[in-house]
Amino acid sequence: MASPHLPALPHIMVAPNGARKGKKDHPALPITIAETVETARVCSQAGADGLHAHVRDKDGKHCLDAGLYRELLAELKIATPDIYIQITTESVGQYSPAQQRSVVQDVTPAAVSISIREMLGDGEIPEIKRFYQEQEEKGVAVQHILYDTQDVDLITKLCSDGTLPSSRLDLLFVLGRYTTGQTSSPDALHPFLQSLHALETAVGIKADWACCAFGNQETDCLLHAMQRGGKARIGFENNVYHADGSRARDNAERVTALIKSRAAMG
Repeated sequence: MASPHLPALPHIMVAPNGARKGKKDHPALPITIAETVETARVCSQAGADGLHAHVRDKDGKHCLDAGLYRELLAELKIATPDIYIQITTESVGQYSPAQQRSVVQDVTPAAVSISIREMLGDGEIPEIKRFYQEQEEKGVAVQHILYDTQDVDLITKLCSDGTLPSSRLDLLFVLGRYTTGQTSSPDALHPFLQSLHALETAVGIKADWACCAFGNQETDCLLHAMQRGGKARIGFENNVYHADGSRARDNAERVTALIKSRAAMG
């Protein structure tokens, strides 16, 4: 199988827009393909080595559109040929698991992030199993989005019963997703790491993992993860503020702040 030989997750993946925010949340949040490509370029110059990409429709709303994704990926290949590009299947309550699978099948990206919780929403286990096996055979790197330790336990079960391929595991731990005001704390990582140990023991491989966080403790959370062998996903999708509470000028400034903070720690 090709999947064990895919590139590792990037050390710093920028998530510049997400599905929910708009220009009213921050004027530098990219909406169009051109804006997203330019954001990728300046974030790469700032030190990011990956991009988590969303596309928006003509009204600026989140969509899972294969044509728009293909256009974005083609433009990014020209502008930022050396960075890891990942699309998303995030449903935002709009798309069924079948529609989420369809966009991946139509685009065949190098990498995609998928919420295991969302993908299991319709209970079509045989289809889900075929889908994940198909992505492994195509060499598509799937990063599983995990919102709590129950999601980690679910991944463990699905790998153990053969529903998910277990030759490679890329994970994203979302810290504080369901807390009041969507704020995160570094301590929220600890339960994930405990469940991760159980997952790795059950499956018999070491996972490649990253985390993302909300609020002005985002930098502290990401540094905490990096100190423990993880990687970072940073950007306006989750947070537009620096650790001191000031608003970042753009996504690249958040990348620079993280890199400077990491360097200061030695």
